[in-house]
Amino acid sequence: MGDKLKYERFFWFHNHMKAGQYPNAKHLAEKFEMSSRTAQRDIEFMRDRLKAPLEYHPEKRGYFYTNDSYEIPSQWYSKEAAVALALAVRLASTIPDKEIKYQLCGFIQKIFNIHNSRKLNLHEISKKISVKNIEYSKVNEKCFHVIVSALFRETPLSMSYHSPHTNKNTNRTILPLHLIHYMGSWHIVAFCALRNDLRDFALSRIKFVAETAEAVNLPDNLPSIKEYTRKNFGIIQGGRTKIICLEFSPSVSEWMQEQVWHPEQEVILKKDGSLKMRFPVADFRELKRRILSYGSEVKVISPKALALEVKEEIERMGGIYGRG
Repeated sequence: MGDKLKYERFFWFHNHMKAGQYPNAKHLAEKFEMSSRTAQRDIEFMRDRLKAPLEYHPEKRGYFYTNDSYEIPSQWYSKEAAVALALAVRLASTIPDKEIKYQLCGFIQKIFNIHNSRKLNLHEISKKISVKNIEYSKVNEKCFHVIVSALFRETPLSMSYHSPHTNKNTNRTILPLHLIHYMGSWHIVAFCALRNDLRDFALSRIKFVAETAEAVNLPDNLPSIKEYTRKNFGIIQGGRTKIICLEFSPSVSEWMQEQVWHPEQEVILKKDGSLKMRFPVADFRELKRRILSYGSEVKVISPKALALEVKEEIERMGGIYGRG
């Protein structure tokens, strides 16, 4: 509440200067029923922290702006909001663009400086919060910057993209539509002029990218981005779904109670300490990798098709290690 009241005083003083009324500490104190000393501190705060270009006019006995284009921030940030932004900086450690992170840190540090609090220091917060990224795909910093810029400017790009399936590079013209960070990898969902449809491109496989003057026209029947990402990312990707039932051993059941594999999952803790998890999926590929990562601690109850795929994969693994 205190920060909002202070902002209200700043805004009142700002508007009166804009109107050429030459307000002073006495006017501010009378308006908000506070001491002249507190009012003067508010004025000094505006000048020193908000960088307001104000000066005192001796003859008018009030303040005025030396630059009429100045505007105070449209919103007052609380300490809690500033800390939340600082947390965002730590979570943004996955962004492979130093310039973006530098701008974000500079913006938040300005907010901290406005508060003039020793407790609000970006360097100190970085000591208290950390994010460790493992198994992530490397992305060229310049490539990331060009793509993000084009995404928000809604401009097409020309790029060379490497396919791991064909082991070949193809030249494409795309219009970036949605950037997604998924399991350590950055992807751009874009309209591809070559395929005349939406495509997902892993940024780590883009060998060259630049803005292009070539026009890209989106068709009217383009599927929604939300629907596209739902079908192409995560264990819920795909169209028609099947109900999966997995049984986890007692040794990992407590851990699995904390896990969310699907927004519609059902979890049942059995008397023997084991745990059953049920949820719908439309594609087995990513789910199979997750199941295998738990080794003998999980068993596929249904469907049989998934259980068979997992069994065959385990047999292939056994063949590799059994060759001696």
